[in-house]
Amino acid sequence: MAAKPHAHSSLPLPSLLLLLLLNLTPPSHQQQNQKISTVDLHALISIKNSLTDVPFRGATAFFSTWDSAAPDPCSTFSGVTCTAGRVTTLTLGTGLSDSPGLAGSLPPSLADLTELTQLILFPGIVTGPIPFQLGRLANLRVISLTNNRLTGPIPQTLSLLSNLHTLDLSYNRLTGSIPQGLTRLPALKVLILASNSISGELPHDVSSQLLHLDLKRNKLTGPLPPSLPTTLRYLSFSENEMSGPIGSLFDSLTDLVHLDLGMNRLSGPLPQTLFRTTLQSLLLQRNNLSGWVPPVGSQPPSYGEGSIVDLSHNSITGELSPILAGVESLFLNNNRLIGKVPREYVKSLYMGTTRTLYLQHNYISGFPVEPGSTLPDTVSLCLSYNCMVPPVGMEACPASAGTELSRPASQCSVFTYG
Repeated sequence: MAAKPHAHSSLPLPSLLLLLLLNLTPPSHQQQNQKISTVDLHALISIKNSLTDVPFRGATAFFSTWDSAAPDPCSTFSGVTCTAGRVTTLTLGTGLSDSPGLAGSLPPSLADLTELTQLILFPGIVTGPIPFQLGRLANLRVISLTNNRLTGPIPQTLSLLSNLHTLDLSYNRLTGSIPQGLTRLPALKVLILASNSISGELPHDVSSQLLHLDLKRNKLTGPLPPSLPTTLRYLSFSENEMSGPIGSLFDSLTDLVHLDLGMNRLSGPLPQTLFRTTLQSLLLQRNNLSGWVPPVGSQPPSYGEGSIVDLSHNSITGELSPILAGVESLFLNNNRLIGKVPREYVKSLYMGTTRTLYLQHNYISGFPVEPGSTLPDTVSLCLSYNCMVPPVGMEACPASAGTELSRPASQCSVFTYG
């Protein structure tokens, strides 16, 4: 009786050798150098298929390096940074001055880059909505999709990104309201939604960590929020349709450097607490604010180079206080100011500290000037249409000031203020 063969002898010898060779032979050159996960690579190819370079003579084509057959996309794909084979930073577009940017739309496959911490889209003409699937990218710290043509609402799912530090969706065509949870994100420091068509009222709850909040040029309505984080340094709600008083909202914002509430429908008295040392930009123009500029207190503000205060086109009354002397660009035109200009302003003009002083269209009755003295060439002073004739050589006014040098005497004799 023949001996029973061993189990492994049922495989022909050549097959056994093939198995051994497969186990011992090192992987091909391409396999060794494939340093990106398959999921991330597929996502990048999908992104490339959804976006395209805008043709422009001489411009650098962003996607020219995105070759799916490349052995190491992490080091050869423009705008891609990886850690341990996973994409962590994605910058779409060159950002160069000669580049018109990208066109197309943002694909949902962006959400497959699950280790992504930064998503940046340079200015271009990308259209369509912001994918709601971005809310799945729990590691995202920066989203910047500025200066494109994105439409639709801000996805509510972005409120799930608890690690988000910076969100910049400015200069697009976004609509709808600001998602309630967005301003409550615990790590959010910078929120920029300027120049869209966002409507509705501001959320009442705003993150206690915010440093920079920019919502200008939208269609926001309703009152200012009841409170804001004391950490704010930059705040702009300008060019909206917000109404109501300013009140004491900014009393506790002692770190605020830039405040812009211009071109709204705000009313009520001008809060005297806004005139303090930290604010270097105070923009309240074209509202319905009343009251007066406060006198100099025990600690007068010290305005530095580049400082600007614009209170023009309101209903501010009373004599001009010296508190704003030293502001580099000061706009007080189109109000109801009376009396003589304090000498502190004249001194600041002659020293060149104040470079722009617009006082036109008020009821000012005097401007003390030394005979024969001339202002520096760098200074712009406008005093037209007041209850005085501007001194010779001091009629440098914008075209909007009109051609009349002074008010009719009848307006000055009957003018009163409350």
